[in-house]
Order: sequence, then structure tokens, then C-alpha cells
Amino acid sequence: MNPSSKLRFLFLFMGVLLVAPNAFAGSTLDTVQGRGKLLCGVNTGLPGFSSVDSRGKWTGIDVEVCRAVAAAVLGDADKVEFTPLTAKERFTALQSGEIDVLSRNTTWTLTRDSTLGVNFTGVTYYDGQGFMVSKKLGVKSAKELDGASVCVLAGTTNELNLADYFRTQGMKYEPVVFDTADQVVKGFESGRCDALTSDQSQLSGQRVKLADPGQAMVLSEIISKEPLGPLVRQGDDDWMNVVRWVLFAMINAEELGVSSKNVGQLKDSKNPKIRRLLGREGIKGKGLKLSDDWAYRIIRQVGNYGEVFERTVGKGSRLGIERGLNALWKDGGLQYAPPIR
Repeated sequence: MNPSSKLRFLFLFMGVLLVAPNAFAGSTLDTVQGRGKLLCGVNTGLPGFSSVDSRGKWTGIDVEVCRAVAAAVLGDADKVEFTPLTAKERFTALQSGEIDVLSRNTTWTLTRDSTLGVNFTGVTYYDGQGFMVSKKLGVKSAKELDGASVCVLAGTTNELNLADYFRTQGMKYEPVVFDTADQVVKGFESGRCDALTSDQSQLSGQRVKLADPGQAMVLSEIISKEPLGPLVRQGDDDWMNVVRWVLFAMINAEELGVSSKNVGQLKDSKNPKIRRLLGREGIKGKGLKLSDDWAYRIIRQVGNYGEVFERTVGKGSRLGIERGLNALWKDGGLQYAPPIR
């Protein structure tokens, strides 16, 4: 057992799930700046969200969130160390202080927000759970899965939603549970189960991992709400504010038309909203205990929310997902950020 695994086990054994909220109160921002590096927990491998490319570089929308935090706090989006975590490991790693922020396609729920000693800081991706089946199965609807075996990832809301759905529909099923997303895909591909269930965005990423993606199809039913976002430890308001407003800055930047391509030219804009965003007037960086150009650095080095979405999970990526609910509010979506003023 490596040191990190031992630490996770120790905190679980000692019941840190109940006492963690104040264990690191008020220290994370100072710790990160003193260390000169952000420690970010991500998925072990999920295309579009967090995975390692052929050059050994981490990519994905969850990865970009951490890079944006590093740009704001440390001035350099590359000053991040990524820790791949399974669904079972993720909360303990955050509670124990092994990581500073968890950005790992994690659903915001009441239980997690109120009993695990963690705080969600916003929603990076609005999702919903669905099913993927082999076309050979001949199934067109999830309501035809009575008696089916279903591959699912352990320690996720997907397990709970799966049980709720079949119970509500009066159907039976056999869960086939795995510890990692790769194992889920391999189990489905090898015929261990009739269907695979996960968030719709994850199904898109898991489908492209198949040897023959064309032999599988994602059913149309959405059986849950899955607002995904980054988490920090409770009892550390300064750090929660930083991570929260990093995301808000990226969303506001897209709404204002400020991108990585034009942010340099807009630095001297006369638009008061853009000037506040870029730290030219207003509260600047004082409230977050950051430099005045914190948002400028995010946009310059990482981009606005729309840019990040398109290159990781959107039309500019392998997944090709439509903006849908993740479009800005003014374009019919749910993405909306409080104003910077």
C-alpha cells in the first residue's frame, strides 16, 4: 500500500467523514501559494473530462477547471499536479488534505453537501443519467430492460439512480459493479452485462473507448439530474470563494464576449463590466486575496467557459456534445454566473 492509499485508509478508519469540516480551516489558499503548486483530484480516465493524451498531458473540462484555478492563484495554469482517483477514493482524498480541490465529474447532492465535510463550488456541467446498449440487443427504450444485467460504477449516484429507476418502473435487474470507469467499459464490451449506465456525457466518452463504437447506442431516456462540479473542504471560505469565482469568471467572460483570443485587446475596454472582470476597476482582486489580474490570467491562459467546453466535450472534441443545458442562460441554457462588481 503506497503512502497516499495508507492516508486515505487511515482517515476513513478514524471516521474523518464526520470530523473533517474544520480540519484544514482557512489554510488552503495560503498553502497552495506557499507550495507553488495546486493539487487537483481528477478521474482515472474519462474522455472529455479528465484523461491523459498521447503526450502524457492531462486534458478535459475538469482538468481545465484546475488549470484555471492555478492561473488565478499562482499565475501559471501549468502549476498543477493531477491525482487520478476512483469514485471510492475521491472524497477521502479531499478530506485528508491529499488534494486541494476535487474536480472529478462529481454530482452535487444533499448528502454530499451536508455530511461529507465538503462544499460544492458551482456547476461545470449539467448532466443526466442514461443507458448504453449493444445494438444487437434490439432494445430501443430503457423500459425494455426488465431482467437485464447492468454495468455500473461503484460509489456513484449512478448506483442509487439505477435502483430508483427500476423500482419505479416495477422492473428487475442485475447490477454488475466495477471500481473504475475502464472496468465498466470492458465489462460491457466483453458481454458481462446487457447495458451500461452512467451520466450521458460519460456514455459519450465511454462509447468512443469501444473497439467498435458503431455497435453500441445510447438510449434516449434521462433518468436523473446530475449537476457536476468541483468540491473543496468545508470550513475554508477563502478557498471556496476562489474556486467558485474562477468558474463564475469564465462564465461571465463568455457572456461578455471576452476570450483567450481577444482578452489582450479588451484590457483597455471602456465597457465597465469588462473592466471589472479584468481587474481594471471595482473590487479587483482584493476580496479574493488575489492579484488584480486574476481573471485576466484565467482567460488568457485557459479561456472562457465556452472555449473550454467546445475543445473538451463540445463540437471541437471527439465527443461532439451539443451545448444544450450547458449553454449560457441567454441562449436557452442553465449556465449563469453572478456579476463581478
